[in-house]
Amino acid sequence: MKDMLVRLIGLPDASLEEARLLKKEKVVFRRAIAPEKHLLSNWVLEHFGEYWQSEVEIAFSRQPVACWLAQRGNDILGFACYESSARNFFGPTGTMETERGKGIGKILLIKSLESMKEMGYAYAIIGGVGPAEFYEKAVNAKTIEGSEVSIYENLIRKS
Repeated sequence: MKDMLVRLIGLPDASLEEARLLKKEKVVFRRAIAPEKHLLSNWVLEHFGEYWQSEVEIAFSRQPVACWLAQRGNDILGFACYESSARNFFGPTGTMETERGKGIGKILLIKSLESMKEMGYAYAIIGGVGPAEFYEKAVNAKTIEGSEVSIYENLIRKS
């Protein structure tokens, strides 16, 4: 899997989509806060696995927390973190299977990238991309040629 690069200047405005999801689906988007660490960490473990759980826990060590979430009532629908595995890296991110296709992931992506822009970055890296077409369409991300060898190259894996 390759990395992608996103220009943070001129990100799309997701405010209308966010308002639509709030009204139609009762989805609230916000930055996670410290008392929720165990809940979000366990949710990510259940739905996305141990590696992403570890990255989410690192996002909670940042101040402010480097993780956005989408919720309906007391239910977590999705999350997006940044600066977990490396500086200036977006991810991990995930949305419940039953909630995909509604725009939740796109809004979480844009909110995270806006947070990175506020930190002073002009560009962000999306590491080890799976759905490249999603990132191309959502934020005009570009594949970084030669990035097959990335920070995840020698990741210790369960036997």
